[in-house]
Amino acid sequence: MPSMYPHAKGILHALKDKGIDVAVASRSPTPDIANTFLRKLSIDSIFVAKEIFSSWTHKTDHFQRIHSRTAVPFNSMLFFDDEDRNIQSVSKMGVTSILVGKGVNLGALRQGLTKFYQNWSTSEKNKQKWQTKFCKKSNSSEGNDPE
Repeated sequence: MPSMYPHAKGILHALKDKGIDVAVASRSPTPDIANTFLRKLSIDSIFVAKEIFSSWTHKTDHFQRIHSRTAVPFNSMLFFDDEDRNIQSVSKMGVTSILVGKGVNLGALRQGLTKFYQNWSTSEKNKQKWQTKFCKKSNSSEGNDPE
């Protein structure tokens, strides 16, 4: 019988209860077995998207598909993985990514939420700066036409 890390099931249910969408991005040489495990663990219905396919695919492919299915922007995603190469490649897409050693626990979730907020906050500040700068330029050019 498959099992989960101690905090994982509680975290998944808490996220679902808060209305936060959760997806799976997994490489597996046996996706059918992975899906069977999700059903046996009674968590398959929690996920809005399950991208589980062969180990030869890139993790970025999973996120492209999740984005296509859910329309969630990459900078609104939080990703946990135990492989640094996946963290690096997905981070380049704009996804907040957290390296975990032995599954997601409450500490990793806190770290992820903190980093997500920092990334989102920085992104919003940069967007506001850009909009302010853009609006000033367009407003300052109005009425300055010599004709």
